[in-house]
Amino acid sequence: MSELKSAAEELDAADGLAALRGRFVLDDVVYLDGNSLGALPAHVPGRVQDVVRRQWGELRIRSWEESGWWTAPERIGDRIAPLVGAAAGQIVVGDSTSVNVFKALVAAVRMAAEDGAGGPGRDEILVDATTFPTDGYIAESAARMTGCALRPVAPAEVPSALGERTAAVLLNHVDYRTGRLHDLPGLTAAVHAAGAYAVWDLCHSAGALPVGLDEHGVDLAVGCTYKYLNGGPGSPAYLYVRRDLQPRFDSPLPGWNSHAEPFGMRPGYEPASGAPRGRVGTPDILSLLALEAALDVWDEDAVSVEAVRAKSLALTDFFLRCVAEYVPDGRVESVTPVAHAERGSQVALRCDDAGDVMKRLIERGVVGDFRAPDVLRFGFTPLYVGFADVERAARVLALTLGEAG
Repeated sequence: MSELKSAAEELDAADGLAALRGRFVLDDVVYLDGNSLGALPAHVPGRVQDVVRRQWGELRIRSWEESGWWTAPERIGDRIAPLVGAAAGQIVVGDSTSVNVFKALVAAVRMAAEDGAGGPGRDEILVDATTFPTDGYIAESAARMTGCALRPVAPAEVPSALGERTAAVLLNHVDYRTGRLHDLPGLTAAVHAAGAYAVWDLCHSAGALPVGLDEHGVDLAVGCTYKYLNGGPGSPAYLYVRRDLQPRFDSPLPGWNSHAEPFGMRPGYEPASGAPRGRVGTPDILSLLALEAALDVWDEDAVSVEAVRAKSLALTDFFLRCVAEYVPDGRVESVTPVAHAERGSQVALRCDDAGDVMKRLIERGVVGDFRAPDVLRFGFTPLYVGFADVERAARVLALTLGEAG
């Protein structure tokens, strides 16, 4: 035990991101649930107070122009863009992840239908069989709406499942249960080779590891901002539309905010150009501007996604090492891949009484979460999690499991 404690101290001393911990509101709890809700950046409350008291309270409606409210969805999208490997002008922030999945998937099917006009037709959607449930619900609804068949397949089986009728493929970059990182470059290339469109859900990767949307030619992508981007509970999601596809992006949810002349109030819809096509209704300004403030951590401290990824892998490696050393044999089983190329920024441990164990861990100051039926999830946010946190979490886990055993 003392050896691992000493190792944690050495790793923390050499950590180039360690100083960022002071930018967040934290206590003596080991917080390993940033893959569900990121910690609060310490400067955000003051920024939100200004939005409420001055921008809303004093300027009122003038803030749409004078405080930049109207352009916030695109402006903040450009702040997120470098974190997912995208150039400016391709991301709009707003709505929820679910709504953006619906917009992206239906638009992908519509583009595929245009491509296949006069041919056999593309009437099939492939969806990650292990996806977060809501993505599956949305995919099923989008399939019914567009007259497509829906086929759930494991991500590894996508290349062999693709065919001339495939219109779109909806995939998760990181599996929310296991933390498995899927092959975005390879799967995107396979989808394109089949003449279909790739839609990626980045909820568990943005802010934790490099994505490379532009580099790998991803067509459409969506993601939330309240996990590794620390935007706050229910903070708005984002939608990425590759630049060359923007003129063809036909949203199934056209709204006045995405109209070419939003204040013209015309009965006929004419879509705006560029990323604003992804807008729908009035932006959620309070949440948007809290998110914008939270993103300052990346800009002001010049944090690179590559440095975050390196620390993420080091943290998860160290956690697995500590678990192997401390936890009684046979008590847990890691379902997170060992290979770095296949691992996101979390470790999932299978445990028979996982729900009970997590409750007791939280009572002892180690906060992770539980996913039915038997998974303990531990998320590692490199901006504020240290190696001493990791060692303590594994030690408390071992103590808890030892008592339960």
